[in-house]
Amino acid sequence: ALSDTEEATLAIFLQQCHFLRQTGHSEKAIALFQALIDFTFFKPDSVADLITKAQVEFFEPFWDSDEPRFGEDGARGWKAWMRQQEKGGWVVLNEQGDDEEEEDEDGDEVTDKSLPEWQLWMQVESTRDSKHWLPWRADKTKGQTEEDCEDPDRQVLFDDIGSSMFKLSSPHLRFQLMSSFFQFLGIPAGCGLPPSCLNMALDEPGMFGSGSDDGSPLSWSDCPTSGVSAIGFMAAMPNQRRTAARCKGGEDFIRAAYHQAMPLLAGQERSELALSWLQYEKSKVVRNLPLKNKKQLKSQGKSSKKLAKNLLKETENRNNLALWKEYAHLEWLLGNIEDSRKVFDMGIIMAAAQGLKSSTLCDLCSLYASLELELMGSSGRSATCRAVYILTRFAQGDAYSPYTGEVLPVNVLKARKTYEHSLQDWLTNDLTSPGLSPGQLVSLVGCFALFQYLTVGIQAADALYRQASERIVGLSSSDRRQPKSAWGHSVTSASERLTMMHVTLLKFHMRASVYPLGPLRETLTQALRQYPGNHELWKLYVQVENKSHNGSRARKFFDSTARTAKNIILPWLFAIYAEERRKERIDSVQRADVGLVYSTLPEAGLSNRIRALFEHAVRSEAGAHCVLLWRMYLNFTAAQGNVERTKGVFYRALQECPWAKVLYLDAVGYLPGQLQETLDLMTEKEIRIRVPIEELEILMED
Repeated sequence: ALSDTEEATLAIFLQQCHFLRQTGHSEKAIALFQALIDFTFFKPDSVADLITKAQVEFFEPFWDSDEPRFGEDGARGWKAWMRQQEKGGWVVLNEQGDDEEEEDEDGDEVTDKSLPEWQLWMQVESTRDSKHWLPWRADKTKGQTEEDCEDPDRQVLFDDIGSSMFKLSSPHLRFQLMSSFFQFLGIPAGCGLPPSCLNMALDEPGMFGSGSDDGSPLSWSDCPTSGVSAIGFMAAMPNQRRTAARCKGGEDFIRAAYHQAMPLLAGQERSELALSWLQYEKSKVVRNLPLKNKKQLKSQGKSSKKLAKNLLKETENRNNLALWKEYAHLEWLLGNIEDSRKVFDMGIIMAAAQGLKSSTLCDLCSLYASLELELMGSSGRSATCRAVYILTRFAQGDAYSPYTGEVLPVNVLKARKTYEHSLQDWLTNDLTSPGLSPGQLVSLVGCFALFQYLTVGIQAADALYRQASERIVGLSSSDRRQPKSAWGHSVTSASERLTMMHVTLLKFHMRASVYPLGPLRETLTQALRQYPGNHELWKLYVQVENKSHNGSRARKFFDSTARTAKNIILPWLFAIYAEERRKERIDSVQRADVGLVYSTLPEAGLSNRIRALFEHAVRSEAGAHCVLLWRMYLNFTAAQGNVERTKGVFYRALQECPWAKVLYLDAVGYLPGQLQETLDLMTEKEIRIRVPIEELEILMED
């Protein structure tokens, strides 16, 4: 077999899972992951040497048994089950006691019967989508059998998954499978989707939402799953906010899956998984912050902190600075500033001996200083500035102690010398040698640039970032190995991260004082020419250009990038998004009831421009099958109020993406008179319908 056959097979498997998610068959997608994880990580030794087909035949009885699968409570795995079968099977204890906790499955689905039929259908359909995404299993403790399942599509049989099983021998790909599963559940778990899969998997308009444009530009955190709907959340309309929380069963499943996945991994991979779990808990706190619901935030904060403490109690995690950093940030987000400072200080003291050579320690200090700087609101250059204290004492090495208030100028000079020597070592050494990585250079530059910004000024920090950027770009161009290698990937991700840090610092400075837009714009355009697939950079670019009255510069840039990056859809999506925001602003000025308004932006042809952009994008190779692009086009046409044209765009979208359930849901909202016709189309295309119209009528009568 070819060397990258396994990698290509895994990419096809991920495409299949996202395809099933988009058709609404979420149970089958989850079952595929459960089966492949069991097949990969829990394979009995007795079948390990057989060919794949024979292994699959041995796997069938395990799948058809009542044994809990990966992520379900009490799952022991295929290997343990097979060993026990050889001894005569498990002793089944009839446990009863969770009955009262069982959610009322279909209770309160129809809350307001006065609503029109299409709205009721949408309400019940999306409720069931978010509740019933796990495969249905007969609960023997309640005496259930397979006949008790009201919706046969919720059961996943071996025939549905058997043909998708394959061998994964590479440890790197096995870990990628596990990461992809958690990412599929909506958890930020490191590796993104391959570009071939991403264009089709994009379907969530939340990708354009506020990135680092909120109150904390310096301490932004990237979410690699952005733009792809998480399973269990199928947003109906582009203007609808999805719910902040999953159903209880979903959270229990994720918790159990993490507990079962941890023992399967070791070393760096295990700590990455623990980190993704804590980041997921932190993301739930971040989602709750804008809701202003103190009770909900408090309970979420309590459970997230409990997990952080439990993870840090484990022997292998006690010195894991990445986890200490996340825990400290979690405390800061919850408003416990003093507690957070104690955690940060403890992390620095614990690893102070590693000094500037440790990239995780540099990241921790950089975040700590950034949070202090944001708290002050401006770049105060007084010697008592906490951020300067942190970065100065950290550079001094072993002597770190919590904030005392005084930073002597001589210590600042010593710290600068230390930073300069360390940086010089990095820039002159060969970063391809073992023990050195581009990521470590980026972490060091992040600390040093912040230090220079606070003690010298923005020009010094800007120059430092440019110097480091040139060094890393030089690495990627001189890399004679395959660009797809792990090294090539680390250079790319380091360079993107460096640009994000550079841009966020420039943006922060522009908020605090007057500074020209040129350097920021130049940094962004250079980076986007290199990395047109980075949605965070595009988001920042649109935020910057949106403030400009002159749209021609941005249009020219979008056009040239879209032409050169033919296999990436993001330049088209953000070009359209930028024009839509511009149109919104102009409409708001023209509609404003303030007497005589002199329109300073006479651009009446914007609608035609947006429509032309859509037409170009859907004819491009990357855009034809992009679900999110068609959703945006449908939304734009519906907003224009032309029903016939909306219908035309809907049918064209179905020709290119007939599998995307979310397009049909959008159409029900935009063309409410055609509910029955849309449902007939869904049935014809074998899209998952959880509420047939006949059942809805019965629910309305009850």
